Amino acid sequence: MRGMVMALMAGGMLAGCTEGMFAPKTGKTGPGAMVEGGEVEKPGDGVAPKPPASARTVDQFDTTTEAEKQAAAAKPAAAAEKRLGTTIASLGDPTDPGFWAETPLVRVAQSGRLEFPGNGNSVQVELRPSGGPAGSGTRVSLPAFQVLGAPLTGLPELVVFAGPAG
Repeated sequence: MRGMVMALMAGGMLAGCTEGMFAPKTGKTGPGAMVEGGEVEKPGDGVAPKPPASARTVDQFDTTTEAEKQAAAAKPAAAAEKRLGTTIASLGDPTDPGFWAETPLVRVAQSGRLEFPGNGNSVQVELRPSGGPAGSGTRVSLPAFQVLGAPLTGLPELVVFAGPAG
């Protein structure tokens, strides 16, 4: 528990950084983001809202619903996806809501799935290009880590699959 709190505190401190890999991202989806047709996406549109600035615990940072977690845990048809490889995962920005993974295994954002061989759990995510070199590891959202049942403070090995759009 102490390790989890320390990891979340470190993530919270880094969330305020404005340079390097912790710089604010542009072109992301989520509440307040522009969507097709020039409309602004709002909470309740199927996208988890950003956690409150006062968030300190895992439950406060994870703003996804149980229904969203169950939908993300559903496995797509095996024929509809392609195995991209394995990666070492770490916790990504806990203030970035939703199910996503920033990985060097893709060059464009696309749907995909992560599988944790440690227990066989999997989660559907948006695969985002990290821009890092091959083998540099993958940052995974807090809700995705929770659905996988992977240790938040560990560096679990995950299998990455591209979805039908990949």
